[in-house]
Amino acid sequence: MDNTKKQTALSTLGEFGLIDRLTQQIRLQHESTVKGVGDDAAVLNFDKNHVVVTTDMLTEGIHFNLMYVPLKHLGYKAVVVNLSDVFAMNAQPRQITVSIAVSSKFSVEAIDELYEGIHLACEQYGVDLIGGDTTSSMTGLTISVTAIGEAPKEDLVYRSGAQPNDLICVSGDLGGAYMGLQLLERENAVFKVNPKEQPKLEGYDYILERQLKPEARGDIMQALKQLNVKPTSMIDISDGLSSELMHICKNSKVGCAVYEEKIPMDFQTKQFAEELSINPLVAALNGGEDYELLFTIPLSDHDKIKNDPDITVIGHITAEADGSQLITAAGSAIPLQAQGWNPIAKESE
Repeated sequence: MDNTKKQTALSTLGEFGLIDRLTQQIRLQHESTVKGVGDDAAVLNFDKNHVVVTTDMLTEGIHFNLMYVPLKHLGYKAVVVNLSDVFAMNAQPRQITVSIAVSSKFSVEAIDELYEGIHLACEQYGVDLIGGDTTSSMTGLTISVTAIGEAPKEDLVYRSGAQPNDLICVSGDLGGAYMGLQLLERENAVFKVNPKEQPKLEGYDYILERQLKPEARGDIMQALKQLNVKPTSMIDISDGLSSELMHICKNSKVGCAVYEEKIPMDFQTKQFAEELSINPLVAALNGGEDYELLFTIPLSDHDKIKNDPDITVIGHITAEADGSQLITAAGSAIPLQAQGWNPIAKESE
């Protein structure tokens, strides 16, 4: 008996039918959403608050591999990576738009699965999907999400506010998403050689989730508010700790000293790095896609955050002339280098 689920060609719906299908489950949650989908543009009323807008694009073959990335997870992640940028501004996300370019190899059910993840992320983080665009593609799938957030002017945090002697903090742990990607790539390579070989993923649930279903750290933003701590600068860690630290230093015109033994890493991250003979510090510094928050706070706020198990002080801000330094466990100072993933540079090399 053939139990294969029947797949519906996208051509049976057409563009407008697909739009209707993708928007029929949308439920608006905020009074600030005056007009969502259904017109030429969304209408938002933020009154006295400042609006924050950010956009990220994910392209098949560049940012994700559908051999091992479920479409539902992809839809969820595409939303989360944008919300993370809003939280990094110390703002609250309210709305998103989603645009996709999709080839004929995708069925209606496949796009439904993608949007299941999108709707789940909207529900999880309390944001409204208010519009977007759909078009055809010759090369697979591209998904672009724009996130819109709001915050009082005085609450916004930029990359440019760090001052010498500020403490450098990170949320959560680092390097897990990169090691999760290495695990998926390894098993995919094995599958290509022997499709009957079962993937060996046992014991690594955490790093797999870090790669396939990351979460944006709005909880850290709320925790800092409850502790009455406003960061002097903040950024999310999408391209690796080194790159993000150097963004803050460049924009704030400061240097930094970060201590190797202070950088938080999960046991699974270290364990799988050892299995692959990779220094886990490299994963934390350069791996990216952890979507944790990297921020600086005044030294006087140390006692407020020292007991929070999800916040780690990893160093301090120095004078610009001192440069950006990694202090090794042996006490040596090594200049930090921005070695996070750069698709444009790789393509041009």
